Amino acid sequence: MKIRSITYFLNPGHPVNTATFEKAAAFIASARPAFVRQGYQVQTTRLATPPFANWLPSLETGLVVEAACQLESLAHVHGADYISLGPALPHVLQSYAVVPDVFAATRNVFLSGLLTSQEREVILPAVRACAQVIHRASALTQDGFANLRFAALANVQPGAPFFPAAYHQGDQPAFALATEAADLAVEAFTGASSLANARQGLISQVESHAGRLVQVAEGLVDQFGVVFKGLDFTLAPFPEEARSIGTALERLGVPAFGMHGSLAASAFLTDTLDQARYPRIGFNGLFLTVLEDATLAKRAAEGLLSLNELLLYSSVCGTGLDTVPLPGNTSVDELAAILLDLAAMALRLNKPLTARLMPIPGKSAGDPTEFDFPYFANSRVLPVRARGLSGLLGGEDSFQLDTHKG
Repeated sequence: MKIRSITYFLNPGHPVNTATFEKAAAFIASARPAFVRQGYQVQTTRLATPPFANWLPSLETGLVVEAACQLESLAHVHGADYISLGPALPHVLQSYAVVPDVFAATRNVFLSGLLTSQEREVILPAVRACAQVIHRASALTQDGFANLRFAALANVQPGAPFFPAAYHQGDQPAFALATEAADLAVEAFTGASSLANARQGLISQVESHAGRLVQVAEGLVDQFGVVFKGLDFTLAPFPEEARSIGTALERLGVPAFGMHGSLAASAFLTDTLDQARYPRIGFNGLFLTVLEDATLAKRAAEGLLSLNELLLYSSVCGTGLDTVPLPGNTSVDELAAILLDLAAMALRLNKPLTARLMPIPGKSAGDPTEFDFPYFANSRVLPVRARGLSGLLGGEDSFQLDTHKG
């Protein structure tokens, strides 16, 4: 198990308050070695701000891009690998339009866009705006890689440490931990004598690691006076079989993930995580990240995983649709239809879901992906079975969805 990220939340202000970044640097300089001393590899340290529309004086493209470039530089200088500027906001539709321009000017800046409101509404103009961001960003590079830095968010609250979903609320500095822990499930499920034994084995490992992580975190709270938001013990994978959530689920007895039984295995794993005791923030499920998981990438290449299956499994488990390779000619209307389904599911089931969709220029359904990126396992481009929405769902309205009570 590794720590995927120590995510530090701050409000940069405008003009930038350099003292805020100096405090962040001091925290990072102590936090990373503190966890390393406990035997954990820390992959990245990251910064996350409130939604950029809330702290910038205007959304003029030049100003937003300039601020993003400045914060990217400050993050690097002060010891952070990446920075998230938070989500574009439905009540400020202009905020979506500047996102691709920020991506074009930066390399380590992440952004997101809200599909839903705090009033539990699906905002149709925001759904389309996110689709437009994905469509424009896909053309920034030949491999569509810019969309790795963008996620459409549905019912995602502030404080989640995983990128691109991370964003802050308020002025008080805080931090949270994102784990890379798919290997714990692989170990717990391999050779387990029963489902009860598999469940208890994973709970014990999660709680044991969580106790050690929280102890270090509480020491940092005492030292720096920052708020500890909690752990996101999502079982994030790495693209090798021993650290694949797909492998873990198949060790439960699913012949190949994507076949019937996969939903039950996903539900069992997430329910097991729900029973573990630790301070929580964020998703705390399992990430079915197609391109970040060796087994899922393989199953998608074999035709066993489609967008429909991934969305179905999200009803019982993780983050939604993540690092999904799509045809390069996927239209804005088709992307909007996919995002609308995800937003409706998130509100109806009262769970946070995200979509990180990656149309790849020049690629068609079934074509192999060709990413040269150590955190990706190549797969094949998934087909899109969508058409543009018409009538009321294709309009500019919004609608509220209550949590399912049946």
